Amino acid sequence: MAPSRGVLLAVTATAAASVALVGCDGSGTEHRNGPETSRAASSPSPTPSPTRSYPLSETPRTIPAVREHTPARGPGWRPGKDSGVVLADGSGKLADEGKLLAGELKIRYRGEVPARAGDIELALTPKASGGPESYTLRTGNGRVRISGPGEAGVFYGTRTLKQSVRADGSMPEGEVRDRPGKPQRGLNLDIARKPYTASWIEDRLREMADLKLNQLGLHFSDDQAFRIESDTHPEVVSPDHLTKKQVRHILALAGRLHIQVVPEIDSPGHLGAVLRAHPDLQLRNVSGVASTGSLDISEPGAAKLIDELLGEYTELFGGAYWHLGGDEYRALMASDPAASYPQLQRAAVAKYGAGAGIADLATGWLNDRADVVREKDMRPKAWNDGQFRDSEVRADQDIEVEYWTGKEYGARSPEEYLAEGRKVLNLNDEYMYYVLGQPNEFVYPTGKRIYEQWTPLVLRGTTPVPKRYSDQILGGRFAVWGDFPNAQTAAQVAAGIRMPLRATAQKLWVPGEPKLSYARFQSLAKEIDAG
Repeated sequence: MAPSRGVLLAVTATAAASVALVGCDGSGTEHRNGPETSRAASSPSPTPSPTRSYPLSETPRTIPAVREHTPARGPGWRPGKDSGVVLADGSGKLADEGKLLAGELKIRYRGEVPARAGDIELALTPKASGGPESYTLRTGNGRVRISGPGEAGVFYGTRTLKQSVRADGSMPEGEVRDRPGKPQRGLNLDIARKPYTASWIEDRLREMADLKLNQLGLHFSDDQAFRIESDTHPEVVSPDHLTKKQVRHILALAGRLHIQVVPEIDSPGHLGAVLRAHPDLQLRNVSGVASTGSLDISEPGAAKLIDELLGEYTELFGGAYWHLGGDEYRALMASDPAASYPQLQRAAVAKYGAGAGIADLATGWLNDRADVVREKDMRPKAWNDGQFRDSEVRADQDIEVEYWTGKEYGARSPEEYLAEGRKVLNLNDEYMYYVLGQPNEFVYPTGKRIYEQWTPLVLRGTTPVPKRYSDQILGGRFAVWGDFPNAQTAAQVAAGIRMPLRATAQKLWVPGEPKLSYARFQSLAKEIDAG
């Protein structure tokens, strides 16, 4: 005989109670209650409150994005009234990083002492793999630990933490393992044609540091002006310039932020400001017409002047790199260089033999200047159109090629430099050139176009070079040029490059297609900036 409806309801209720005894503990692990738990359930005594269960954490939201995040369950970390920044044993070199982070998060810096609940611990782990700019950031048990084999990597970990707190108020539980896609990532700034104050430059350094950019190119000499105080040749310096004291302050800040400053005195072209004080070294053609900004490198005094300036400023700047320029030498842009500038042709033959030409003389000039900066343990760089296809004299192999154009005289396709085994940096003028006044068909680049279309492989135009050359491409810099300096104020420049610089940072840090749409990327940038 079938049970009555009342009996069925009683059986169903009993089954439901039994099923309810299967659950999860605070770690999310399923368990089944045994007899003791069943008896406790029927007892009138109160039961303990259940342990709180957290969902798996999400990846921290930062610009650039982190490369790897292993999620975990937990509340994450947020700054509290008892939080502090401490250093692990033997990590005293991280004091600058620790003090900066503590100030930014408005918590205490306690130095090289044991970490406690709520703290951030910074640690140098020299034997860890991943390179000097890599880091590991672990969040758990109410603490954060940022470690890495080098100071730069730990510093980048603090940038990740700062941005996550600014975007969302906290750092998610779990572990971040992060490293850059390219070793050179930065901003190139023309202060020769448009002067910027020391404080404006320092603001850009701080902005760059938060984006994990590590290189500031400083173009401080051109036809229009020479913008840094000189002791050896004060006659070349323009009235509106940076003092050496200001430059040292900029360099000190850059060092604390793990940014290399790459100075540039362009030669043998783009020297108009220097030549106004030294007209005897001005290049003139066979008719006596001056060649704008160009040095007559057949004159014995030319090398002496430039090498004295290089000696002075390599001493001032120090660092790993020096940019020699080498681009747009007017003599080589003539339809018949040898006929237009016979003195250069004679000098080329005298130095390199009967078959030599002006391109050989210019290449020899570049190599000789590279020797000067190597003596100060600085690696030489030069623009791609200062290294020629048809010259017998070849540019030294260790001169890094800064590729910006395929339009100028002597410019070759990127593949030609790469096929020679040369190291190349990407400053593609199609995407990376912010030229004030937009002359010569330049258009102010947008963050959206860089974010969606450009990669380090896109060295010229819009077509990438083959992936097999990826390791030879050192990275890239977004470049600001002051062709029409009054076209924008310094504040407008800062606003105009804001999103392009963020997009550049993303594409140089994380290889491949970004996970966020550009609209979401732009929204995230606003949240971080407002946090």
